[in-house]
Amino acid sequence: MDKHKISIIGVPLDHGQSRRGVDMGPSAIRYAGVIERIEAIGHEVVDEGNIQIEVAKNAEAQNSKLKNLNEVIKANTSLAEKVEETVASGRFPLILGGDHSIAIGTLAGLASTYKNLGVIWYDAHADLNTSETSPSGNIHGMPMAVSIGLGDEQLINIHTEGQKVKPENIVIIGARSVDPGERALIKEKGIKVYTMHEIDKYGMTAVIQDSIAYLQSRELDGVHLSLDLDGLDPLYTPGVGTPVPGGISYRESHLAMEMLEESGIITSAEFVEVNPILDEKNKTADVAVGLIGSLFGEKLL
Repeated sequence: MDKHKISIIGVPLDHGQSRRGVDMGPSAIRYAGVIERIEAIGHEVVDEGNIQIEVAKNAEAQNSKLKNLNEVIKANTSLAEKVEETVASGRFPLILGGDHSIAIGTLAGLASTYKNLGVIWYDAHADLNTSETSPSGNIHGMPMAVSIGLGDEQLINIHTEGQKVKPENIVIIGARSVDPGERALIKEKGIKVYTMHEIDKYGMTAVIQDSIAYLQSRELDGVHLSLDLDGLDPLYTPGVGTPVPGGISYRESHLAMEMLEESGIITSAEFVEVNPILDEKNKTADVAVGLIGSLFGEKLL
């Protein structure tokens, strides 16, 4: 295991969706002992604190197809700057959310350094909606679309102009709630998706082996892991805003993280959608910390 210098960046943003409380996610994950857990493995950790988030004003007057757009843009712009600065200083960015709209800023910041960036999107949802296809107008369902250059121009052009990730450099793992517009886009862009069907049929070992081989064949200069806690079954992670039954198990998720650590391909990561208000005794944050431990080389023996 390589020793990492890790910077933890909290993003207490809940404006990308409509269920309050996910802004407390970074605090819940810290409270669950994330820093101590990573340090115990042997890495150096610096907690960079939280990105400042503005209070949403006049929500009713704003664009209902892109809820809280201005606040989401401001938060993600600040995050992108921080992520770029972190990578430039030779540190591994570990971002704690907040809702999944923060991936827009994370990927924008990473794209400044990594010119051929790969992404593993571990999530029940594809997050490939635009304002035209979104049933809700919640921007946390749009970060993957924005990052491949589709949707609102202001979101696409955060930090630097245009597309941040090529569609063929993305692997989505755990999808089981995909909207019709997203389904069409996946086929049109040729995005690699392992739904729960593939995980059930072939097993997590084969899915992760295939994902790693696929990404390594793309000659990438970095791979980002974006892990939404709703990728797991709500049995293990009840504290998420959009739970979908029939998800990835606790043990399958640890195996996935362990295999990714062994591969050495992950250069940045974010863990999002922990909502303590909806949780049971901080169970979801505890799972997040456990998975972070596995991603950074914690072993059972």
